[in-house]
Amino acid sequence: MTHVATLVCDPSFPSLTEAHVQQAIDVLPRPGQPEWLDKGVAVDIPFEPEEPADLRAFADAGRAAMGAVAIDVIVQAAEGRRKKLLLADMDSTMIGQECVDELAALVGKKAFVAEITERAMRGEIAFEPALRERVALLKGLHPDSVPRLIAKKITLTPGGRTLVQTMRSHGAHTALISGGFTVFTSVIAEKIGFHENQANVLLLGEDGRFSGFVAEPVRGKEAKLEALRGLREKHSIAARETLAVGDGANDLGMLQEAGLGVAFRAKPAVAAAAHARIDHADLTALLYAQGYRREEFFVEARPQLNPSDWKRKYGAMEKAHERTRL
Repeated sequence: MTHVATLVCDPSFPSLTEAHVQQAIDVLPRPGQPEWLDKGVAVDIPFEPEEPADLRAFADAGRAAMGAVAIDVIVQAAEGRRKKLLLADMDSTMIGQECVDELAALVGKKAFVAEITERAMRGEIAFEPALRERVALLKGLHPDSVPRLIAKKITLTPGGRTLVQTMRSHGAHTALISGGFTVFTSVIAEKIGFHENQANVLLLGEDGRFSGFVAEPVRGKEAKLEALRGLREKHSIAARETLAVGDGANDLGMLQEAGLGVAFRAKPAVAAAAHARIDHADLTALLYAQGYRREEFFVEARPQLNPSDWKRKYGAMEKAHERTRL
């Protein structure tokens, strides 16, 4: 069979039934025998459409056939499903928050900043000037506010560490690519287990506090796309062997360039433009999409975010970015 439809639900609430599988089979051309990857959670249905095929249309038909159930459908070519490079957005993807909004809360500006963030993520306004505007409001904050914020507010998205560690254990390279800030990605990337991270640098003033400026050029949509291309070239990985996941408009370049670009609980325009969408399952859905069985997952207790880790990491970054002080 040339193609595969993967049905997956939230593993915390296994609800995928044989009836759902049959409903999906009924709308797929020349379907084969379904294969459970995790009983009640994820199943592969091989099928063979006429070429060229509108894969998003098959995914939409599968969701429609199952009705109003919390089940995601990912449709792709069967060949080359397992990827060798993962690029992931951080805010509202690998973590549950938008870090700039949480920083703004410390200066009483969260509602104002969150509105700008939402518009930028929907693609209604340009990302780069929107980020500069929001960062300007952070002027005067002490960097020590970040570890406290991480400890109290930042939560890792379920399935994220399992996704990254499983792909690493099978030889893939993993990168956290964010339009946010290195003061967060340096800690989050280590906690989840990414090989590397890339993000924007918040500049410090002579007083050691955030200056209200970000290092130029701002890392937005084009920077994420260039990161994908650069890592692909560096590690000699073909385009079809790459996987990208994100939720906002600044992720669209890398999502569309990747072999499989997944919109994770994303803004409507992003979900409509990506190769696949995940609205209900956690991040382990990206493993099932690659054909991994549950018993192949890397399993480890989720770590807690420790403020001392941030101080250690940020101390090193301070030295590396000493020249960025204004």
